[in-house]
Amino acid sequence: MAQLARIHEYQQKPEQGTRARKSIRTLIEQGMVFTLLVFFTLLFVSPLIWLLITALKPLADMAAFPIRWLPSQVQWQNFFYAVTYIDFWHYALNSLTLAVIQSSLITITSAMVGFGFARLRGFGKQKLLMVMLATTMLPGMVTIIPTYIIFSKLGMVDTYWPWVVWGLASSPFFSFMFRQFFSSIPGELEEAAIMDGCSYWRIFWQLFLPLSRPVLAIVIIFAFTGVWDDFLGPILFLNADNTTLAVAISNGYLDPQGHRADNVLAAGSLLYALPVLIIFLLTQRFLINNSASSGLKG
Repeated sequence: MAQLARIHEYQQKPEQGTRARKSIRTLIEQGMVFTLLVFFTLLFVSPLIWLLITALKPLADMAAFPIRWLPSQVQWQNFFYAVTYIDFWHYALNSLTLAVIQSSLITITSAMVGFGFARLRGFGKQKLLMVMLATTMLPGMVTIIPTYIIFSKLGMVDTYWPWVVWGLASSPFFSFMFRQFFSSIPGELEEAAIMDGCSYWRIFWQLFLPLSRPVLAIVIIFAFTGVWDDFLGPILFLNADNTTLAVAISNGYLDPQGHRADNVLAAGSLLYALPVLIIFLLTQRFLINNSASSGLKG
């Protein structure tokens, strides 16, 4: 019996050694992955950190040579100057108005287009879908001048009507997202609604749209941040009074000598980016979970 026990113990030792080596290898791999994640996180966050450091510097530090990496004296009042040097809240309201208008309209119209491509029948529907998707490969800079000429002839420059028109025109990418989601809904649900006497409009509005809440949330957030972050559109289509916060910040912070106050500019930029950062932090888990389960199948 003792000899059998020694044989059994001898056979178990290689297995234990293999498990130990696998455990060590797993720990090393996890450590490497964690190190890479920390590195890339610091890399992506470093612009915000540098922006915050700059926002806390006094104006004298901005012209110092060599560069002062840390402020010689913390100046929290730069954030007060950021909202007083320009009519900050007026321009913020302009940005919020444009973002709400276009994000609301583009979400509804994109959902309607996606529903049509997903559930309605028609001649050449697939070809129209290909044409719509092909427009996503066209850079916006190619169409900006023709768009400006059209809006200028229609008398829409210096007004908010271009954002209304863009919202009513829907978005090819958002429409495709809705199309993919609506295509994943079982056809029996639609057939049952038709047998109950529902029109396609009622099916879309009362049945399919409430089911698409995950995609609705994603589209609204992306559309809102897209308008909030836009710089080229407002600088081309709006005047100095009804322009957005992005344009106002870019050229509104000047020191008494007429030079740009980069420390106040950094403070204003942080305040400008704060709403988007808050939205992302509050909804990142929701976005990730729902983008993985929103029917984005081929």
